[in-house]
Amino acid sequence: MSRQRNGGGIVIATVLLAFALALWPLPEYLGLFRPNWLALVVCYWVLEGSGGSRMGLGWAFVLGLAADLVFGTLIGEQALRLCVIAFIVLRFRARLRFFTLLQQAFAVLALLLNDRIVVLMIRALSGEGMPGWEFWVAPWIGALIWPWLYVLLDDIRLRLRSRDGS
Repeated sequence: MSRQRNGGGIVIATVLLAFALALWPLPEYLGLFRPNWLALVVCYWVLEGSGGSRMGLGWAFVLGLAADLVFGTLIGEQALRLCVIAFIVLRFRARLRFFTLLQQAFAVLALLLNDRIVVLMIRALSGEGMPGWEFWVAPWIGALIWPWLYVLLDDIRLRLRSRDGS
């Protein structure tokens, strides 16, 4: 039982940290290059989740709705985006788990670029204008961050697992 609580606690802590990093004030010109921290954390937990830290489509949807409320976006936009990412990671989880970190970074880049395409579709349907070239930079930064984020989260997860005696 303690494994489930600690597993869930680390997921909650990392999701809250992702929200904090996403809300951290940056100058406008740097804000365009901010990676989608929540998507990166959801990718990790869907990819590595087991036991009490299991993240799936339901949690991705709930986190997306919370993100819609926190970020002030169209209700359901973040939920749709995170569900698409979680679905693709769940679908290819068995393969992605055995990729090297470099291969995973390219897979995460593809996921984040796909996320940008979903955003473009939502913008087109809502009548918003099309963004500039800077719109496409954040996924590349997210892919560059992925190996370090993966190693950090994996280290924390494994330390907690060994501390709990499993």
